[in-house]
Amino acid sequence: MFKLAPSILSADFSKLGEDVAALEKAGAHLIHVDVMDGHFVPNISFGASIMKSIYGKTKLPFDVHLMIENPDKYIADFVTDNTGYITVHQEACTHLHRTISHIKSFGVKAGVAINPGTSLCSIDAILSEVDMVLIMSVNPGFGGQSFINFSLEKIREIAKIRKAGSFNFEIEVDGGVTVENVESVVSAGADIVVAGSAVFTNGNIDENVKRFL
Repeated sequence: MFKLAPSILSADFSKLGEDVAALEKAGAHLIHVDVMDGHFVPNISFGASIMKSIYGKTKLPFDVHLMIENPDKYIADFVTDNTGYITVHQEACTHLHRTISHIKSFGVKAGVAINPGTSLCSIDAILSEVDMVLIMSVNPGFGGQSFINFSLEKIREIAKIRKAGSFNFEIEVDGGVTVENVESVVSAGADIVVAGSAVFTNGNIDENVKRFL
């Protein structure tokens, strides 16, 4: 069974607390928090204050995805009792091991993300240290993009690497996942699936979550 992590980037921000509560009631497992700075990715989303505004509205863990430059400067801002994971991009970290250690120093699970055009070999050295590997299946920056099909092979490959090396990290997939392709994503090896537009479309959160699951 996989975990579903709906991205609040696609939520209705005029009733964010209600949407988050609806996600929990429907059976979602995590709340995915996409943070964009307009530099590392060509879009700006929100910061720690928005995430903290839903603190207490749900018991679901926050799955924080930092698509930002210099993430070490902001990691502490996203640490709450609800924060389950903080993930940073390999492409944004000059000293990745130091950044992963920084996240773990707060008692939070640490993840590393890689973009579609980044090779898995770029994170070989850190696999024994991370709790999650996030495979981006779209180029990050905007919601509602289509799934990049070669991502399936990347998911299969990281699953093989995990098994061969007896690593313990979870595999998360983010970008373009829908009810039509989620089965293939999970079959390839995903443990956690991020979905935004497909969960919040038509405002029918309960039905959409249950269709995914």
